[in-house]
Amino acid sequence: MSEIQVNGRSYRLPRGPVVVVCVDGCEPDYIAQAVSHGHMPWMRKVLANGASVIADCVVPSFTNPNNLSIVTGAPPAVHGICGNYLYDAATDSEVMMNDPKWLRAPTLLAKLAEAGCAVAVVTAKDKLRKLLGHGLKGICFSSEQSDQATLAEHGIDKVVELVGMPVPDVYSARLSEFVFAAGVRLMETRRIDAMYLSTTDYVQHKHAPGTTEADAFYRMMDGYLAKLDALGCAIAVTADHGMNAKTRLDASPDVIYLQDLLDGWLGAGRARVVLPITDPYVVHHGALGSYAVVHLPAGADVADVAARLASRRGIESVLTRADAAARFELPADRLGDLVVTSIHSVVLGSAASRHDLTGLDAPLRSHGGVSEQRVPLIMNRRITNLDGNRRWRNFDAFDWVLNRAE
Repeated sequence: MSEIQVNGRSYRLPRGPVVVVCVDGCEPDYIAQAVSHGHMPWMRKVLANGASVIADCVVPSFTNPNNLSIVTGAPPAVHGICGNYLYDAATDSEVMMNDPKWLRAPTLLAKLAEAGCAVAVVTAKDKLRKLLGHGLKGICFSSEQSDQATLAEHGIDKVVELVGMPVPDVYSARLSEFVFAAGVRLMETRRIDAMYLSTTDYVQHKHAPGTTEADAFYRMMDGYLAKLDALGCAIAVTADHGMNAKTRLDASPDVIYLQDLLDGWLGAGRARVVLPITDPYVVHHGALGSYAVVHLPAGADVADVAARLASRRGIESVLTRADAAARFELPADRLGDLVVTSIHSVVLGSAASRHDLTGLDAPLRSHGGVSEQRVPLIMNRRITNLDGNRRWRNFDAFDWVLNRAE
């Protein structure tokens, strides 16, 4: 067997070690600034001698939908993961989309393992581990719970000893550094044919491109990528989403509270606003993002509500279920009656009373909308006749390292 078919796409089996890196929240300007400031010498060489484009992630530009798109090579309409969080009409409850039961398609990682490849996955937060590792016979663990890894569940044990770093705090840049350090140590100590590394956007939520803290993060990343390159890896670097400041002139969060608006128009509690950015780690964004789903009560005038919302300053688009599914390649049955996106500097909330913003110790930076869709797609190998006019996606990353690398 020289290639496999996964979700309608063909992939050649690795001819050498391949690594795909998802840098959480990597607005392209982070790399541009760090390179220009001299903090990413490896990346500077890759941009000159490898392949690079600005690609599009999937909308909603959140962690779970995009990581699953990258490892399935397909949009959410295929794999089913349309947010970090959703309203499950079957159980009349709002739930995290961390359980593999929500997946509707196999991952390329699992299929590569089935074909005999040695596969390893390292993710920063444990919320992603079960989704990324679904059906995978290989190594899959998180930085967050690296001290709990077992051979039976994670395909590896004694991770902390292997990496030589203590378990990092979940709200720290070290959580992502552990991912890179683990990737290098795995590649140094065993046969790995395909590896997926996924970081956290703690730094990107707090620090803009070109700041001292952001440049330090990308300098750290550049060093580890250089080590993987020296080990002979074909490496593709992309992101799950970009990041933008979401503030007023006084640096306070610029929020449109949709639940408060709908309660005023339709009556308290009759509509339901769901914020798919919600996950167990909301300190740095307060569950505020630029994408929201609205479930309306039976008999509501959908067109009227949509028009009222669309008229609000700061709203970019208000789409019906069918239109949102078509435009953003989403599973229609997992959406509400309306999907709302806001402009690049504005976030969407439910009710003001439901958001605890006391944990924000820096001006709000967040994501979720079309304004955070542009992400880097970079490889340390050339591509013959790279089509710069094509709409490349972050979920083309494995296609690049497996099929297109010279």
